[in-house]
Amino acid sequence: MSTEQPQDLTSKIGANLPFLRRYARALTGSQVEGDKYAVAALEAILSDTSIFDHEASNKVALFKVFHSIWSTSGATLSDSETGVAAKAQKHLARLTSGTREALLLHTIEEMSFSDVASVLDISAEEAENLVDIAYSEMAKSLAGRVMIIEDEAIIAMDLEAIVADMGHAVTGIARTADAAVKLYNTERPHLIMSDIQLADGSSGIDAVNKIVEDAPDMPVIFITAFPERLLTGEGPEPAFLISKPYTEEQVRSAVSQAMFFSSTETLKA
Repeated sequence: MSTEQPQDLTSKIGANLPFLRRYARALTGSQVEGDKYAVAALEAILSDTSIFDHEASNKVALFKVFHSIWSTSGATLSDSETGVAAKAQKHLARLTSGTREALLLHTIEEMSFSDVASVLDISAEEAENLVDIAYSEMAKSLAGRVMIIEDEAIIAMDLEAIVADMGHAVTGIARTADAAVKLYNTERPHLIMSDIQLADGSSGIDAVNKIVEDAPDMPVIFITAFPERLLTGEGPEPAFLISKPYTEEQVRSAVSQAMFFSSTETLKA
């Protein structure tokens, strides 16, 4: 039995909590629903500290507890979900079980296949296979229009190329908050990818906030060098986050996940 002091365990959990929030939100497409699952994991550990695997890394141990709850609940959104979220759930249900989880863990959370296997309680070979299946199934299931808010030309071009290669149409690239709002009003997207700090000192967050006043169900992926600053659990925060510097796999994964929570017009039957 572990003799670890409560404050030591709290420190281990606290350092990885922002990333659990990011993962849970991406799975559910919702800050509220994702944070509910994260809180449930914390409560479970506080209730019985023995379920925290001290043989694994702190992040893997925390995610393993989360998954024991996620899988027990049926790995679904709340039964009370309606509208876009409910329709997204129908599309998600068509995917092979475990594929989205494996993809997010491996790409967004940057876990090795061995660690993914530990979290999902499967073999490393099965984890790798699930990621391959996820890419294949998602590529066949969705296509939509993506707007990019990014002031660095090279990054904007890179994101545009990745998104286009996935089969999505890029409605345009905005370098400032004002330009972003104008672009949105001209070319309505199904998904927005946004940097935080823009060319003229304006904020991608401010631009997105103005846009979601008109389209509250619009999925948004924020790209930032400091994701933990937007994963505090305090007040409205994004459901989808990519860390800078990003990889192509992370962008592809985040776009695929977020598209499932876009309007039904972007989802193929």
